[in-house]
Amino acid sequence: MRLSNKKVLAFVEEDFEDLELWYPVLRLQEDGAEVTLVAKESKTYTGKYGVPADVDVTLSEVDPSDYDALLVPGGWAPDKLRRYPEVIDITRHFDEKKKVIGQICHAGWVLISADILQGVKVTSTPGIKDDMTNAGAEWVDEAVIEDGHIISSRRPPDLPPYVKAISDKLAD
Repeated sequence: MRLSNKKVLAFVEEDFEDLELWYPVLRLQEDGAEVTLVAKESKTYTGKYGVPADVDVTLSEVDPSDYDALLVPGGWAPDKLRRYPEVIDITRHFDEKKKVIGQICHAGWVLISADILQGVKVTSTPGIKDDMTNAGAEWVDEAVIEDGHIISSRRPPDLPPYVKAISDKLAD
């Protein structure tokens, strides 16, 4: 499996978009990657549509240097995640080290709060287009945008090309 030596960290918080977390997690695992769910507390979080996610490690316990990629799912979770200093620090670590960052839908809020979008070409749900451009990003309405190590996508129907782009980038 082409990602058998890769480790991926995925943020979790209440009201994550179920498909935007689980589709990438499962596809990356099928490709051989080890995926770790990280959140503020060690507990079971629930997605917008009721799908549970059990946390593997807490934000205070995780060492981002152990991972090759970061996944930020959408839903309403990003609005909560961006309030945690640890989330901002972890996101900045991945950006500074030019490690893969995958963000979809409302996940752009986390990257905005981490202040890493200046001059980056991205997409997101159109609902946060203004937020993205006000953060200095170049926003485009396409299924997937890859700008260096940042891979962005709009919404659940775009998940197949989004996760393929992440897998391909990790396999390089």
